[in-house]
Amino acid sequence: MEKANSQVVGIPKHVAVIMDGNGRWAQQHGHERSFGHKAGIEAVKSVIEGAAELGIRYLTLYTFSTENWNRPKEEVELLMGLLVQSVHNELESLMKNHVRLLVEGRVEDLPETCREAMQAAIDSTAGNDGLTVILALSYSGRVELARAAQSIARKVQAGQLSPEDVQPDTVTRHLYLPNVPDPDILIRTGGETRISNFLLWQLAYTELFFIPTMWPDFRKEHLREIVTQFQSRERRFGKTGEQVREH
Repeated sequence: MEKANSQVVGIPKHVAVIMDGNGRWAQQHGHERSFGHKAGIEAVKSVIEGAAELGIRYLTLYTFSTENWNRPKEEVELLMGLLVQSVHNELESLMKNHVRLLVEGRVEDLPETCREAMQAAIDSTAGNDGLTVILALSYSGRVELARAAQSIARKVQAGQLSPEDVQPDTVTRHLYLPNVPDPDILIRTGGETRISNFLLWQLAYTELFFIPTMWPDFRKEHLREIVTQFQSRERRFGKTGEQVREH
């Protein structure tokens, strides 16, 4: 894995991924769902490597949603165990390749062993200056926005803000990771075409890619192809095509 080069022209700064299809992939191969989750770890490693090679600065992986707590207890326990194991196993590689790890979501919901493993990895990689990998854990876009609204309301109540002062950038400053730029690209694997309560505020102008490939089969070559497609798109942000091309 090469250290990221942020100067590459046309490379997205931030890619977000909904890693979907583990369970269906396992069933298609005649295995239990747990087999798919374990296989998905190889996809994560490949995509992290590919993102660093491309010069992407931020990679957000939708790892576990608040709704996922409603899955069977055995599956949840397996996922939490795989998370802890993966962090332990990959920490040396993260350090070697200058990768920084961050987490966003209701981290307080996680089991103690999981929280401790996450925090240890965050602390260990804090000084790394390459790719930043963000794990969305016990994450909900609606919960994130409600949390931001509560924080803003408390400041208004305390007289630190007036209602008229609340602007879009005010909301951004109260999100989990306010200093991370909005995703340029969202990828969802597995064939579904919805965003499933993921980064609802941040995806306002994100380019969306819904692909049929199941997550365990996704590799850095798929990421490169999507980045190539992204570079051919015209991002207007409300302007006309002529206005964009003039600049």
